[in-house]
Amino acid sequence: MSKRVIVIGGGVAGMQTAATLAGLGIHPVIIEKGDRLGGKLLNWHKLFPTFTPAGEVLDTLRRQLKDVEIMTNTEVKRIEQSGVVLNDGRLLVSDAVVVCSGFDIFRAEIKEEYGYGIYDNVYTTVDIERMLNEGKVHTADGHIPERIAFLHCVGSRDEKVGQKHCSRVCCITGVKQAMELKELFPQSEIYNFYMDIRMFGPGYEEMYRQAQEEFNIHFIRGRISEASETIDKRVQIKAEDTLIGRPLKMTVDMLILIVGMKAGASNDRFAENRGIELYPSHFIRPRNQFVDNICSSAGNIFYAGTVTAPKNVGESLNEGVAAALRVSKYLED
Repeated sequence: MSKRVIVIGGGVAGMQTAATLAGLGIHPVIIEKGDRLGGKLLNWHKLFPTFTPAGEVLDTLRRQLKDVEIMTNTEVKRIEQSGVVLNDGRLLVSDAVVVCSGFDIFRAEIKEEYGYGIYDNVYTTVDIERMLNEGKVHTADGHIPERIAFLHCVGSRDEKVGQKHCSRVCCITGVKQAMELKELFPQSEIYNFYMDIRMFGPGYEEMYRQAQEEFNIHFIRGRISEASETIDKRVQIKAEDTLIGRPLKMTVDMLILIVGMKAGASNDRFAENRGIELYPSHFIRPRNQFVDNICSSAGNIFYAGTVTAPKNVGESLNEGVAAALRVSKYLED
């Protein structure tokens, strides 16, 4: 009889973990709180830096799960030595647990100075992905935007809101969406306001250069201090161009806030027992960042994906494979 492993979370890391476990002859059970698998990728349009449709990645993962047990609309309340306790009080017994519960999106309305949820034409990158998927990108009154501004690092590296960490993928997301909108609206002016640009991945720096040289996207080193709505429902922003040391005022048709990753709300709950530790950011701290970065101190608990830190899709998929292999070794031992 094969060993049973519970995978908490049905995003890309959880799906990859379960598919790899099944290929190793182990019985995985995916527990997903939503009504379908896919996690945040369900709402994404195309992936950087290749502009691969997110649906293609999800379809590939789904095909690998035909023999995997899946429990949707189900949430884990806590992790025990013998398995997990579900929200309805049931104990689901297992030989090991892989936590792939992912991350939460920073709530942009917390930064009131930018007017999200107050002004009609202030959006987040999540909103833009949805619009791109629907094929309906426009201002609140249905017009094509002539001038668009992106603001980097909303909810990242911000001590005022308790988000001191870098979300790592915000910069590249802002560049990707700027390029997509420029393709949709070639006559539009598009500006990216940033503190600094962090292009750490393969192909990211090249994409950043392409955005400037081929798409004529403007990058301004300066943080927007406030936004207000004009009488015609456009958005007036105030900032400072720190490279030339001058204040700047601009009116745009759309202000897009590039929102960061924050630790998943379930992390605090999981850390209440079994020796699961958290970073100050509330992402889960693995046993060792180098040689045991997918392992916990609890023995039969493992991690994959953004539950431990902000990561891109490729990194989360790789960790899913690594976690499954480590679980297999643990079960053999």
